[in-house]
Amino acid sequence: MIFYQPGRHKEQGFSHDPFKAVVSPRPIGWISTVDAEGRSNLAPYSFFNAMAFLPPVVVFGTGTHPDGTPKDSQRNVEATGEFVCNIVSEALKEQMNKTSAHLPHGEDEMSFAELEGAPSKLVKPLRVAAAPVALECRYLQTVKLPAWNEPAGNYAIFGEVIGVHVNPEIVENGLIDVTRYRPVSRLGYFDYSTVTEVFQMFRPD
Repeated sequence: MIFYQPGRHKEQGFSHDPFKAVVSPRPIGWISTVDAEGRSNLAPYSFFNAMAFLPPVVVFGTGTHPDGTPKDSQRNVEATGEFVCNIVSEALKEQMNKTSAHLPHGEDEMSFAELEGAPSKLVKPLRVAAAPVALECRYLQTVKLPAWNEPAGNYAIFGEVIGVHVNPEIVENGLIDVTRYRPVSRLGYFDYSTVTEVFQMFRPD
């Protein structure tokens, strides 16, 4: 086994720290928000997952700008108390990647990526109309995480899912079939993957 301490991977011959490659695949939280003036923002986060079920809770992790000021998603969520997590299908991978561009504050990434927005039911941010699933979320809390490059910071943003949109085309016999939309996940480096097949395992008890 090769052993290394985080931040010292090159001493063991790794050109890049493999942490994100081994903690994978990670689903992408495509987070849509609005700011206090009602302007839309859309950004993908590969540090994203479900944290609880009753009630359903999701979390996405974000860094800050180098000077420590929050990025638009964090600023908007904390100011308005709402966000939508759109699930990325394989058909939307290019548009998702386009929304990772660093646009000036206040510019709409949804329009930039030529995506159509659709109204949410319980929150103000638009959802991505073409997304197979969208989770409307109420902001719960922000947790500050350790950061090596202060004043830049790391934060975990938690939200309770209060509404779910599902495209009926991905439902079969009352169950969602992920192979119908092939969700995109992030691996390490510049690598991504999609779900193309599934298998079942039942608990022994």
